[in-house]
Amino acid sequence: MKVKNLLPDVVRKIRTDNDHPFYSLQREMNSLFDNFFRGFEMAPRGLAAGDMGIFSPSIDVKENEKEFIVKAELPGVEEKDIDVTVTSDSVTIKGEKKEEKEDKDKNYYYMERSYGSFCRVIPLEAEIESGKAAAHFKNGILDIKIPKNQSAKAKGTKVSIKTS
Repeated sequence: MKVKNLLPDVVRKIRTDNDHPFYSLQREMNSLFDNFFRGFEMAPRGLAAGDMGIFSPSIDVKENEKEFIVKAELPGVEEKDIDVTVTSDSVTIKGEKKEEKEDKDKNYYYMERSYGSFCRVIPLEAEIESGKAAAHFKNGILDIKIPKNQSAKAKGTKVSIKTS
């Protein structure tokens, strides 16, 4: 026997619309579907979830006394689809990512395609020698080394401090 049946009729009749069995069932079904689809991205594979059709690679920029070192992670991108341009004050990395997946069997056929283009401009604060820049691409990592202009290096002047 249920505990509710032991309660007086007055208590059993004080119900809100949210206590209705169908509302309870609807909440359970909503929760079930929310939990099932949690973790799945709605964007096609290889594309940023927030920007449909746009791929944005991760970029690291390091600077030392001699040069700038730019590293870009470009998984799934081929070398022929990358364009690097170095100007006097910036580096531009452009490219396109294409991915196709096909699976066939006796009872089904599965095909998925995703495309995305990207363009990243990295401003550089020092004068560089753009003609001596070098780029290397291996295993989805693009390394760009850009030497600084040696004549433009700021030379510090020591200033003496006087006491009064």
